[in-house]
Amino acid sequence: MANYFKGSYIITVIGLVCAWFWGEHVLPGSGRMCVFIAFVLGVLEVSLSFENAVINATKLEHMTEIWRKRFLTWGIAIAVFGMRFVFPLAIVAIFAGVNMVDVGKMALTDVDRYAHYLGQAHVPIAAFGGMFLLMLFLSYFFDCEKDVHWIRPVEVPMSHLDCIRGIEVIISLLLLILVQKYAPAPILVSGMAGIITYLVIDGLSNWLEKIEDKAVCDTVKTGGCISFLYLELIDASFSLDGVLGAFAISKDIVIIAIGLAIGAMFVRSLTVMLVEKRTLKRFRYLKTGAHWAIGMLALMLIVSTFYHVPEVVTGLSGLVFIGASLVSSVRYNKKQSNLLA
Repeated sequence: MANYFKGSYIITVIGLVCAWFWGEHVLPGSGRMCVFIAFVLGVLEVSLSFENAVINATKLEHMTEIWRKRFLTWGIAIAVFGMRFVFPLAIVAIFAGVNMVDVGKMALTDVDRYAHYLGQAHVPIAAFGGMFLLMLFLSYFFDCEKDVHWIRPVEVPMSHLDCIRGIEVIISLLLLILVQKYAPAPILVSGMAGIITYLVIDGLSNWLEKIEDKAVCDTVKTGGCISFLYLELIDASFSLDGVLGAFAISKDIVIIAIGLAIGAMFVRSLTVMLVEKRTLKRFRYLKTGAHWAIGMLALMLIVSTFYHVPEVVTGLSGLVFIGASLVSSVRYNKKQSNLLA
C-alpha cells in the first residue's frame, strides 16, 4: 500500500519545506506555524474529498490506460494549480473587477481584502457546485437498472421513480427556487448553470457510449477526453468547500495552495489504489455510500448559500457515510462466506 502513496509522501515533504521557507520569508519565526497550518489544510482536503476518490475510481475503471495516466498527471496539475490557486484568483478578479495580475498581488500583499472578495463570491460558487453535485447524486439513485441497494427502504423506491422523465432536474430546480428566497445574493443563474453543466457532460458521455461500437478508435479518444473533463468538473465541485473553508484557517494564499495540494495528491493516490486493487468490487456498498456522501455535500453547499456550515461538519458527514457503507460491505462479505461454507 505504501507504494501507492510514495509520490504523495514526497509532495508532502516538499510542500511542508516550502511552507516553512515561505513563513520565514513573510514573518521570521512563523515557519513552524505555517508548516502546521499546511498540514491541517492537507488533512481537511482529504477528509472533504474522500468520496471524490471513490467516484473518480468508478470512472477510471472504464477509461483507457492512456487516459488514466493523463488524469493522474495532467489532472493533478489542473487540480493543484488550477483549482487550488488559479480558480480563487479568477473568482476574485471577476467579482472585484480587476485583472488577474493585480489579484495575484492582492493575494500576496493584502490577504484580508482578497479573502473579503472571495467570501462575497461564496454564494454563487456554492450554488453552482451544490446543484452540479445534487444532479450527480439524484441521477445515480433514480435508475431502475441499479441493482445494488444499501439503504433499501429509501433506495428501492427512488430507483423506480426514473419512470418520471427528468425527475432529477425537477427536484433540483424546485430546491433552487425554494433556496433563492433565503440566499443573500441571486443564485438562480449560477444554480441553473450547475444543472446545465451536468446535463451537457452527462449527455455527451451517454452519446459517446452509444456510438462506441460504430467508431471504436475515434470514440475511445473522444470518450476518454469527455470522461477526463467530467472527472475534472467533479473534482472542481468537490474542491469548492475545501478552497472556501481553507480561508477560515489561513488567509495566506500560498500556504492554502500548499496544504490543499498535499491533500489533492493523497486523494489521487487513493484513487489509483482503489482502481488497481479493485476495492469497489470487493466492497459492495462503497460506491453507494460515496454517492450518499455526495448528496450530503451537495445539501451542505446549498445550505451554505444562506447559513454558515462548519467545515468539520461537512467533512465528518461524508466520512460517516463512507465508513458506514464500508462496514456494511464487510458484513455482507462475511454473510456470503458463511452461506458458501
